[in-house]
Amino acid sequence: MTDARIVLRDAELVDGTGAPRRPADVVIAGDRIVEVADAGTASGEEVVHLDGLVLAPGFIDCHTHYDAQVLWDPDLTPSCWHGVTTVVMGNCGFGIAPTRPQHRETIARTLENVEGMSVEALAAGIPWNFETFPEYLDAVERQQTRLNVAVMIGHTPLRTYVLGDEATERAATPDEVAEMRRLVGEALDAGAVGFATSKANAHAGAWGKPVPSRLAERSEIFDICESLEERHKGVVAITKGDEFGISAFCDLSQSIDRPVTYTALGTGQGFRDVIERISALGGQVWPQLACRPIVMQLTMADPGPLARVPAFNEIVTVPHDQRARILADPAWRERARADSEVVGWPPFDRITVQETETQADLLEGPSLMELARQRGVHPLDVMCDIALADNLRTRFRVVLANADYDELGEMLREDRLLLGLSDAGAHASQLCDAVFSTYLLQHWVRETNVLSLEKAIWRLTGHPASIFGLTGRGTVAPGNSADLVAFDPATIGVEPMERVFDLPAGADRLVATSTGIEAVWINGVATRTGGKDLDGVRPGRLLRS
Repeated sequence: MTDARIVLRDAELVDGTGAPRRPADVVIAGDRIVEVADAGTASGEEVVHLDGLVLAPGFIDCHTHYDAQVLWDPDLTPSCWHGVTTVVMGNCGFGIAPTRPQHRETIARTLENVEGMSVEALAAGIPWNFETFPEYLDAVERQQTRLNVAVMIGHTPLRTYVLGDEATERAATPDEVAEMRRLVGEALDAGAVGFATSKANAHAGAWGKPVPSRLAERSEIFDICESLEERHKGVVAITKGDEFGISAFCDLSQSIDRPVTYTALGTGQGFRDVIERISALGGQVWPQLACRPIVMQLTMADPGPLARVPAFNEIVTVPHDQRARILADPAWRERARADSEVVGWPPFDRITVQETETQADLLEGPSLMELARQRGVHPLDVMCDIALADNLRTRFRVVLANADYDELGEMLREDRLLLGLSDAGAHASQLCDAVFSTYLLQHWVRETNVLSLEKAIWRLTGHPASIFGLTGRGTVAPGNSADLVAFDPATIGVEPMERVFDLPAGADRLVATSTGIEAVWINGVATRTGGKDLDGVRPGRLLRS
C-alpha cells in the first residue's frame, strides 16, 4: 500500500536554495517530498490549505547543547516552538559520552561551569544508561524525539574517557592519541556527524580546572581528525583559542579535506579581514556568528562566562556556599581588579542589574561602570558589593558580544559566515537564544529589511545542511525529507522571555514562545497546526551520518 499524498496547497514557497519565492503546491507522501507543483495544480488524498503562508524547509540549529536535555525532554523545548526541525549537539567539544561511571560527576561539573547547566538538574535528569558513544546514540534514538537530532563526539568527554583524571593535567601519549582516534572512528561509524573541541582560554571546567581539550597539543587534534579524512565524512567544530586560531583551522581543513566551523566571530573582530585571511590560506573554514547580541543574566554564584579573568576561576573551584567568602576577600578583589585591567574584561560598561531582591533602585539602571564613577570605586567592587548584599542572588545583565547592530547586519549579509551559536540547552538560567530563527525573520527581515526572506531562509536551512552533510534536508525538492515549516511573515517573531522552573530537580530556565509559526511537519508528520504544537507527536530521527 502506497502512502497517501498530502497536498500543501497555495503556499508561498521559499525553498532554501536562495531562489526567489514562488506560489506552489508541495506534496508529501510518507516521510518524503514527492512533488513541487504550480499553485493549485497538485492532487492528493488530503489537502492542507496554507492560503499564502510562507512554506520553507524546517530550520536547522547547528550549535546546540541539548546532549543532556534530550534524555529528559524529547520535545527539545523551546527550539521546537520556533520552527526548528533539526538540531546538532556536541558543540564546543562538550557532551556526556563517552563517560565512565567514575567520571559522571566530573562531566556534570564541567557542564555546570562551562555551559551554565544546573548540576542538580543533570544529576536528576541523566539516566546514564550508556557509557560509550555508540551506546549514547542508541539511548538518544530510543527517546523518540520530536525533532531530528545529529550529534558530534566531543573532545572533553573523549579525553576524560581515555586519560582519566589526568585529562586536565597533561598532553596525551601517542598510544592515548591513537585510542582517541580509534574511538572517534567508532563514533563516526555509529553515526556521529563530526568531532568538536575547544581551545578557548576561558573554558574552565570541573572545579575550575581547564577543560580537557585545552590540554591537547595541535598534533593530537590533527591526528584525531584523520578519522574523518579516512571515512570522507564529518565536520570539525572548534571553539577558538589563542593557540589554535584561523591558520590552524585552515591547515586542518586542508589536511583532512573536511569542513571546519569555529565559534565564534562577533562584532568588533574585523570580520572582513578574517574572511580575507581564510580565503588566502584556503580550506573549508566557516566562522559562526549569532544573529542577536549575546546577552546573559549572570549571578556571581555562577560567573562562568566571565572566567577569562583568571581570578574568576578561583570562584568556581569552591562549593557554592563558600563563594561569597571569596568575593568579600580584599586580597582576591585586588587580584581580580588587576586581572580585569589586563584582560579588558568583564565589560563593566555593558553590565546592569537585571534582578535583585534587595536593591530595586538599581533595576534597569546605570551600568556598573557608571555606578563605580558615582561611588569612586572600581566597578568590580560595585559588582561584588551588590551581589553580596543580595546573598549572590542578583542577576546581572551582561552584553557579552555583538553589541554593534549595524556591523552585525553587515555580517549577516556575508555568505562566508555560518549562522549558529544559539547555545540552545546551555546557559538555561542565563539566556534563551534558541529563539534565533524567529528573531532573524522578525528583526532582520521584516523590521529592518537587512536580509531578504530568501537569504534568511537559506541561512536557516540550505546553508547549515550543506556544511554539516545533512543530505536530503535543508531544501524543498522531490525526494528530500519532508521537514517543513509554514509561517506568516507579517507576524513571525519572539514573545517576551519568562523564567520557569521545569527542569529536573526544579531547576530554572529562561524560555520564550513564538508568534507566526503556524504549522510544522517533520519527516512528513504534522507536529504543529494552527500555531500550536501537537502533544506527544515525536517523529524526529537520530540522523546517523
